[in-house]
Amino acid sequence: MRIMISKALIILFDLFYLVTVFYAALLLSNNSNSFEVQNFTFVFVIILALLYFEKVYNFRYDFWQDTFKVFRALIISFLIILSLLTLTKTHLEYSRLFIALYFILLFVTLPVFKRYAKKMIFLLPFCKQKILVLGKKSEVKIFKNELQKNWYLGQVYSEKRYEKVIIISQGIKEERLHALIDEYVKITSEIFVVPYLKDINFMHSNILEYSNIRRNTIQVQNRLLLKHNIIIKNSVDYIMLCIVLPAFLVIHIIISLAIKLDDGGSVFFRQKRLGKDNKIFEVYKYRTMLLSSEEVLAKYLKLHPEEIRYFEKYHKYMNDPRITRVGRFLRIFSLDELPQILNILKGEMSWIGPRPYMLNEAEKLGNKKEFILRVRPGITGLWQVSGRNNLSFAQRNELEVWYIKNWSLWADFVILIKTVKVVLGKIGAK
Repeated sequence: MRIMISKALIILFDLFYLVTVFYAALLLSNNSNSFEVQNFTFVFVIILALLYFEKVYNFRYDFWQDTFKVFRALIISFLIILSLLTLTKTHLEYSRLFIALYFILLFVTLPVFKRYAKKMIFLLPFCKQKILVLGKKSEVKIFKNELQKNWYLGQVYSEKRYEKVIIISQGIKEERLHALIDEYVKITSEIFVVPYLKDINFMHSNILEYSNIRRNTIQVQNRLLLKHNIIIKNSVDYIMLCIVLPAFLVIHIIISLAIKLDDGGSVFFRQKRLGKDNKIFEVYKYRTMLLSSEEVLAKYLKLHPEEIRYFEKYHKYMNDPRITRVGRFLRIFSLDELPQILNILKGEMSWIGPRPYMLNEAEKLGNKKEFILRVRPGITGLWQVSGRNNLSFAQRNELEVWYIKNWSLWADFVILIKTVKVVLGKIGAK
């Protein structure tokens, strides 16, 4: 009953917002005195039906998965409405331009509204879903932390009167797993099993049924090595490049002047890095270090030997004494990476991908080397938005392998948005 009430509240909030955006579109289109909301009801019904079809109201998705489903529902709704108007030759009092404006506003603002609406709804204790998590202690702890931190899920860990059970299969024998499912399926219909494989995103997998032998197979792909995915990613890279290039030229002039006025040295810093197919290329950055950087560093390390141990683990220094005043500002906002747009133009890098490794890091990659170096490195990536300086070199490698295996255009979009958040929040930049 509690869960049904929370579902109803979410639907009502969505309906309220659909109507609100309708009036906002009227104001923006200067038609505030002409149209009546009741004539637009069929649009609200189609959108809510598509959101329901996407199971937005049946499951409590993570924000990004929820947003993906909302976007898909809006796109399909828009196409259905245009098709209906065309097939029925109905012109109504609303132009197609008004309908397009309405959906653009929804596309931009609905995920943000849902984020805050759910935050309000899930503040109510009776709207929170109680979850029991079973499995290895270390894995259960990860889920407990996620349920505690990720308020968008509206879920809390509970060992009593729970509505949903999550069973983590890692480390559980097959017989025990079957027994757990049989035991809890008598109590609740909502049982979710976490797959044993952690480095595969099964969201992109196809499940095939062999009905005669009652078996399923799950498709596993190396998604960023598929030819059509490579073509899509490269095309998006160059489209973004065309959009960003004019603004980059203006910013480049300003930053170049600042660097020259600071210490009079060169604007660019070039460094050889490992690229796609193990090819060596020169990565471009704005120079952020002093001209006498090596001498300054040598003196600093003698006084601070703990920095040597930190570098061995994270491949960065806690407090690098070589950085200039302008360089510190550029690093805080990751502006020193901007010249890598030139590397994208040359076809050596991508907007998003594994960060380009230094030549002396090749052997440290171990058996992941050939895997990571099969794709073009990126200006930003999963590592930058997942902790960056707080992650070890090995953890960075694992993230980049996961990204390559599970690539999607949506994942790149999410990383891009998170990069903006990280940069503005000054997280992990040194």
